[in-house]
Amino acid sequence: MTSLPYSGEPSAPRLHAQASSTLLDRLKVLHPKSIDLSLGRIERLLAALGSPEKRLPPVLHVAGTNGKGSFIAFLRAIAEAQGDRVHVYTSPHLVNFHERIVLANPNGHGSPISEDTLVDCLARAEAANGGELITLFEITTAAAFLAFAETPADLLLLETGLGGRLDATNVIDRPLATAITPISIDHVSFLGESLTAIAGEKAGILKQGVPCIVGRQEREALAVIEARAESLSAPLHVAGRDFDMYEQQGRLVFQTEARLLDLPLPRLNGRHQIDNAGNAIAAASLVFGDKLKEESLAFGVTHAEWPARLERLVEGGLHAYVSDGTEIWLDGGHNQAGGCVLAQALAEFDERVPRPVHLIWGMMETKDAHAFIAPFKGLAERIYTVPIEEEENAFSSEALAGIAVAEGFDTVPTASVTNALLKSRAALEGRPARILICGSLYLAGHVLKLNR
Repeated sequence: MTSLPYSGEPSAPRLHAQASSTLLDRLKVLHPKSIDLSLGRIERLLAALGSPEKRLPPVLHVAGTNGKGSFIAFLRAIAEAQGDRVHVYTSPHLVNFHERIVLANPNGHGSPISEDTLVDCLARAEAANGGELITLFEITTAAAFLAFAETPADLLLLETGLGGRLDATNVIDRPLATAITPISIDHVSFLGESLTAIAGEKAGILKQGVPCIVGRQEREALAVIEARAESLSAPLHVAGRDFDMYEQQGRLVFQTEARLLDLPLPRLNGRHQIDNAGNAIAAASLVFGDKLKEESLAFGVTHAEWPARLERLVEGGLHAYVSDGTEIWLDGGHNQAGGCVLAQALAEFDERVPRPVHLIWGMMETKDAHAFIAPFKGLAERIYTVPIEEEENAFSSEALAGIAVAEGFDTVPTASVTNALLKSRAALEGRPARILICGSLYLAGHVLKLNR
């Protein structure tokens, strides 16, 4: 899987290709901060737009730190296999903003919002906002709600942007269900420095009497979710307690007290995707009940697409920079938990087919770089650090190299991804290797552009 999901580039004429980007650039200046968690501004704007959030198809609202996108990808594929028309809202995008807003099609397989529809919804949101203070995420979420409300669908998979309690998506009074994927330390300046504080923000999406699928959690995080759910009489379906999923003899086994399913392993790579797929199966069981078909589950776990999540780039322009037989992998994980699952996956790859491992690493300064890179000790033969183009808050190659050296890695700062690949090839002297490009979704998006 080397392409962006579902339908590639928007098909609108080139005349319109600059229209949405121009609008987005203009909307960025409506608020001096890129992140300012609040519900008041989005509620005001939605009211001015005629409350599109009250005209949405049934919503499954998703929060968590890791695995939200993969969970949604699995659930979308299952739901579409069931014959449902599905809207999807995720962030950030990798290459084109349009990726964030997937609209259902009559044939059941959604595609990114068209340029014309995006421009129309953004322009209407801008006009309704009247120049008032608002963040880019808030106004684009309002535009997405317009598109979702005006396009027929059976289900909306709605991902929070940051946190949950004060996230702009948390204006849905009565979702069909909610889901909280595994929680770990991330975005501490906005969500709090402890796991319990972050869990409290994520649990803010729980609603009175609405069931919630809960992925595997640390004990203290689960305790916070359980307390919030009890106060709202919200039924919880907790991984490891009410349902379980594991690999057995090359198959995915999903188990509840009443049911045992034997399914193919997920298409997406990494042991953590077994949990993500299992969470999606639990959610699908909640959404579809007795109508859920086992063949839909099998199709969903084997056909879900979610780029830059331990994705092997099997073809593309970047292979011109490496020796024959070298594997190039790409992942956008950027916190300690992400580093741990990536390192585990590399270790498992190495057990099956041993190869030298080189990392190409770029990261945002807002992330804990030490915590992310530490799990790779003993796995990575060398790390090449890179800047992230057009991102002001990214670590410089030299600063990131200093962190890697402090963690005990053989490290070379480089000017770009292609420069890093060339240096890696020279150092390997023709040996086929396993190269992982990692550390940021912004870097992953840049790499996908390069590889095309």
